[in-house]
Amino acid sequence: MNENLFTPFICPSIMGVSTLPIIILFPCLIFSAPKRWLPNRMQILQIWLIRLITKQMMLMHNKLGRSWTLMLMSLILFIATTNLLGLLPYSFTPTTQLSMNLGMAIPLWMGTVVMGFRNKPKASLAHFLPQGTPTPLIPMLIIIETISLLIQPLALAVRLTANITAGHLLIHLIGSAALALMSISLALSSITFIILFLLTILEFAVALIQAYVFTLLVSLYLHDNT
Repeated sequence: MNENLFTPFICPSIMGVSTLPIIILFPCLIFSAPKRWLPNRMQILQIWLIRLITKQMMLMHNKLGRSWTLMLMSLILFIATTNLLGLLPYSFTPTTQLSMNLGMAIPLWMGTVVMGFRNKPKASLAHFLPQGTPTPLIPMLIIIETISLLIQPLALAVRLTANITAGHLLIHLIGSAALALMSISLALSSITFIILFLLTILEFAVALIQAYVFTLLVSLYLHDNT
């Protein structure tokens, strides 16, 4: 284990060249195009999961919102695979970097907002001022609603970064504790390894859930603007 807690969050490099582009493109190799007439079990599972998520996420959208289906499905697959990739030994999780998550959140959020102002400007502007607001509170509510709108992409990025980073730090700490206890008490070390194993299973679930939450929130922003 590394002595520095934040070493796993440093982007790896080979001969001074960052390997982040290779890591980001790696999930594309997992979901390869089928080359057989009949899909195998893994491809059938992938198709079933994609259809299930698509049905749940796009059911509330109208025709205009459903045009984003391919983008949203690509987004959830990308985030899920990069999150799971970071659980492998000696690997790197790009979604622990706030800059990358902001790079995903801001364009998607901006796209939904621009679409809303272009297709239904009156309804989009009406969100800044709820109906029946007292006249003295109008300026304050407009400022509050504007801030809440502008903070949406930051909340998306910070939520994903914090959840993935916290899990990795916890795994790092418990793993270090398990190794340190091996020379003190084998029983305590065994219990710690069991906790570490259970935490790793939990992190698998968190990696998938956070990908779903990120994409679902983008889908909700899209629904509010279409």
